[in-house]
Amino acid sequence: MVRDGLYGMIVFLLIVFVAGATGCASSLPPAPASASASPDYIIGPGDALEVFVWRNPEVSTQVVVRPDGKISTPLVEDLVAAGRTPTQVARDIERELSQYLKTPLVTVMMRGFVGPYDQQVRVVGEATTPMVLPYREDMSVLDVMIAVGGLTEFAAGNKARLVRLQGDASRQYAVRLDDLIRDGDISANVPVLPGDILIIPESWL
Repeated sequence: MVRDGLYGMIVFLLIVFVAGATGCASSLPPAPASASASPDYIIGPGDALEVFVWRNPEVSTQVVVRPDGKISTPLVEDLVAAGRTPTQVARDIERELSQYLKTPLVTVMMRGFVGPYDQQVRVVGEATTPMVLPYREDMSVLDVMIAVGGLTEFAAGNKARLVRLQGDASRQYAVRLDDLIRDGDISANVPVLPGDILIIPESWL
């Protein structure tokens, strides 16, 4: 009970802070064209990688990117992986392995996705399971709500706010979660961008 009360207080303070810092919520603008592009995936801490070295199974392995953003594989220690693409990491491993192997050919494959912190989507407040989600291409609020298991019975879904960093400032936008989830109003399904924070307040009635 104490833990639940403390969590509720933290969420309340976060909502108050965001409201004060960003002002009144406005309608969510369309996602920028860059959001619908398909850039190369950027590795983040917690991502699971498979490192395959052709014809050298003894140095092929599976690793998880450490909190410091680095990985260690056979013959390669403390290689920076976070903030780089799988192809870039593969080339880095090849350079390291070339000290021991003749013309190594490396492929890095993703086995589990978390992504960099600034690319994650955070859900706090009255979601069934508040959590941090890796961003996916063309992600929407409906995708996010499915991932967190929907709203609690105490949620004020139509008072939810989506906080988005734009340049050096943050803006908040109104999101109609009750209309979307409980009434099936698809017009309330809006795009989500990397780094967004979805805040779902508790109903006071």
